[in-house]
Amino acid sequence: MKIIVDAFGGDNAPQEILLGCAQARQELGVDILLTGDKARLEACAKELNITRELAAMEILPCGETLTMEDEPTSVIREKSDSSMAVGLRALAEGQGDAFASAGNSGALVVGATTIVKRVRGVKRVAFAPIMPKSQGFFMLIDGGANVDCRPEMLAQFGMMGAAYMKNVMGIENPRVGLANVGTEDHKGDQLRQESLALLRQCPGIQFVGNVEARDIPFDGADVIVADGFTGNMILKLYEGVAMALMDKIKGVFMGSMKGKLAAAMVYNDLKKMKKELDYNEYGGAPIMGCAKPVFKIHGSAKASTVKSALRLTRDYAQSGIISQIGEAVSKKS
Repeated sequence: MKIIVDAFGGDNAPQEILLGCAQARQELGVDILLTGDKARLEACAKELNITRELAAMEILPCGETLTMEDEPTSVIREKSDSSMAVGLRALAEGQGDAFASAGNSGALVVGATTIVKRVRGVKRVAFAPIMPKSQGFFMLIDGGANVDCRPEMLAQFGMMGAAYMKNVMGIENPRVGLANVGTEDHKGDQLRQESLALLRQCPGIQFVGNVEARDIPFDGADVIVADGFTGNMILKLYEGVAMALMDKIKGVFMGSMKGKLAAAMVYNDLKKMKKELDYNEYGGAPIMGCAKPVFKIHGSAKASTVKSALRLTRDYAQSGIISQIGEAVSKKS
């Protein structure tokens, strides 16, 4: 298994990307093909004392870096020689089994769609982050790739999400729910009502109907379907509330000597809870509907998060669900 990695994508590139790739190669048994400026990568590896680890990886040189401020279409226009664009082309040409990047999300969607292409019959690719809930985890799809959606797109998101959760995350019969303002069938706008009807007709998925936002953290479903605008709002609010909650808890325990003594007694439990609430635990999000595995690593990822993302990328590439998505979409069509 060879994973192509954008070495210069993300807030902490290339240092944390290199460290994460070194860990992934050693612990996950994957081969790594890095895209980026070779001289800079070698200098960085020397600073980090991982020259030997870098020597065990391939490097596909390129001359540009695509930043978070660049327009999404830059990946196929002005920055076509960027580490992201070069990596996506390498995947399309069969130089690796999957591609992962912590870089510009919009550019990655554009590049995945235009360079790697979509599965035949898929209307749009979608971000599909794995998020923590009260017991386990769930997938949110679409997490922000498509602000404007049609009902048939949301129906496909449900089918793709169910396939991923079963084959990659190990949930035997994942429950699919539609994010809405109420559980009743008549709730929501036209998009939600038409999507509800289509999702009920989707073959091979366990659709549980509408799910209110307050029920999402409490095991409302294993796959939450939303348009990209709604999904991104859910995603960002979810992350912010989790961080605010942890800050509040820290304040309670650190605000007095009594609290500090109590914190010492439940330290391991608090550490476990913090890990369970941390969205970085899952590393990032697959771009579902792409003809080959493309994975978005969290932009602020540190080495451990990069390694987690590459583990999911490996599992995604090995799962065979891309062909299953194609079959499911063709049946629905």
